[in-house]
Amino acid sequence: MAAKAPKGSQPKKRKRKMRLSLKQKKLNVKADKYTDSLGWSKDVGRVLGDAPEAAVAETLKVQCEQCGSMLKIPKPKKARYTVTCAYAECGFVMNFN
Repeated sequence: MAAKAPKGSQPKKRKRKMRLSLKQKKLNVKADKYTDSLGWSKDVGRVLGDAPEAAVAETLKVQCEQCGSMLKIPKPKKARYTVTCAYAECGFVMNFN
């Protein structure tokens, strides 16, 4: 029986070279024009440098039924709401339906 060859003297395996090219060699500039019709609209009235306008809350002026002082209150979101007079000595509660 023959003796095994030492580890370092084994023949090396040959590596296969593969060509994995998906690129086209020459690009046809005239035929390759891409236009996208979906997505963001290009005709917008606001420029990116403009600051957005702050939303101003609408206010109502209400006169107290008891003392007659004028009150500024934010516009209510519901149809039924109550307003308490801001005058410290009055404190009257008004109900609106």
